Amino acid sequence: MSLDSPVSRRLLSDEVFHRLRDSIVRGELVPGEKVKDGELAERLGLSRTPVREALARLTEIGLVEAKPGVYTRVTTLNRRDVEKTLAVLRSLDQLAVETAVPVMTERDLRRMREANRDFERAVADNDTTAALAADDRFHAVPLAAADNPVLSRIVEQLHPQIHRILYRKFSTLLGGRNTIEHHDRLVDVCAGGDARAAGELSGAHWSELGGHINHLFDTNQLTEPVDR
Repeated sequence: MSLDSPVSRRLLSDEVFHRLRDSIVRGELVPGEKVKDGELAERLGLSRTPVREALARLTEIGLVEAKPGVYTRVTTLNRRDVEKTLAVLRSLDQLAVETAVPVMTERDLRRMREANRDFERAVADNDTTAALAADDRFHAVPLAAADNPVLSRIVEQLHPQIHRILYRKFSTLLGGRNTIEHHDRLVDVCAGGDARAAGELSGAHWSELGGHINHLFDTNQLTEPVDR
């Protein structure tokens, strides 16, 4: 949904939060871009209160940063911060997979396979939005099966920080056959019931992703001009 579409009066703060979060992930609001509650409120046709609440939540999850009296802006892409986020997500995803494997059902495995086929089609169509949505559905299956609300909540908070890189550099990071094949291998290992091997395979994929992202930083492909 576009940032400029009218917002309903129901659950305004939540809706503004999701609208702004998605705009940051998609790159409509770029790293380093200043954001002003008054201007955003005018665009959305709202008072400043729900916008301020949404910006505060975005600050808590690391998508917005503020220096009182100087700026409120979309968080810049910093290698060190990205590496830390990836390290946490790798550990959490590995924990989710290892916890999920002993209790996963045939329905869970089928949902993972279906999500990967959707991912494969989206890759073939070069449809970044559909591909990332399918990738999210794939990884959401073991996360849900793990049945750990704290784990789910933290992953949900951290994912957008990486998604905005994936969205910009999808073909470089996730667009190749290696991710599709990794997904297929992970489903097979999960189906075989080897929780430890499944967790290690998941962790290895996150490490590979981290290597690709480091290359983007090395080649200045994630550098943004910052208006201070």
